[in-house]
Amino acid sequence: MRLQNMYGKSTAVFVVIAGVLALGAGIGLSIYLNQSSTSTQTATIKSTSLIGKQRPDFSMGDVEGEKRSISEFDGKVLIVNFWATWCPPCRREIPALIALQEKYKDKGFTIVGVALDSQQAAIDFVDPMGINYPILVGETDGIAISQAYGNELTVLPYTVVIDRKGIIRHAFAREITLSEAEELIKPFL
Repeated sequence: MRLQNMYGKSTAVFVVIAGVLALGAGIGLSIYLNQSSTSTQTATIKSTSLIGKQRPDFSMGDVEGEKRSISEFDGKVLIVNFWATWCPPCRREIPALIALQEKYKDKGFTIVGVALDSQQAAIDFVDPMGINYPILVGETDGIAISQAYGNELTVLPYTVVIDRKGIIRHAFAREITLSEAEELIKPFL
C-alpha cells in the first residue's frame, strides 16, 4: 500500500509539472508564432512585387462626391493611406498624417486617404478630425484598389509611399508613426 500511495503522489506531482510545462510551451509557441506571423507579413509587404514599379491608376469619389484620379497627384511625393473609421490603429495614426501633411505640403508632398467606408461614415469622421488632405471613399472599390496596391490580405491601415515619378517605394500593413513616415518620404522630396 505504501508503494501505491508513493506512486500516486508522484504521478500527481508529475501531472501538475507536465501541465505547467505544457502551458508554458503553448504560451511561448503562441508568442513566437504571432511575432513570426507579423514579421512575415511585414516582410511580404516590403517585398511585394509592386515595390519599384509604377503605381496602379484609379479613380473614385471623394467625401464631397467629386470623382478624383490618383494621377492628379503625379509629380508629388505621395502617401496613399487605406483606412476605415471603424479601425482603431487607423484612427490613432491620423493625427500623425495630419501633422505630416501640414509640415510637407509646400515641398511637393501630399497624402491621399482612401476610406474603406460608406460615404456618410467618412463625411461624419473627416470634419471633426480636421483631416487636411484629400479623402477618397469606396467600400468595395477601395478594397480592390488596396489589393491592387499590394495589400493582398486587406489589412488596415495600409500605407504606400510613392515617389514623384509614380514609383511605389514602400508599403506597410500597420500603423505608421510621424517620425517613420518622415524618414520614408524625405529621400524623395
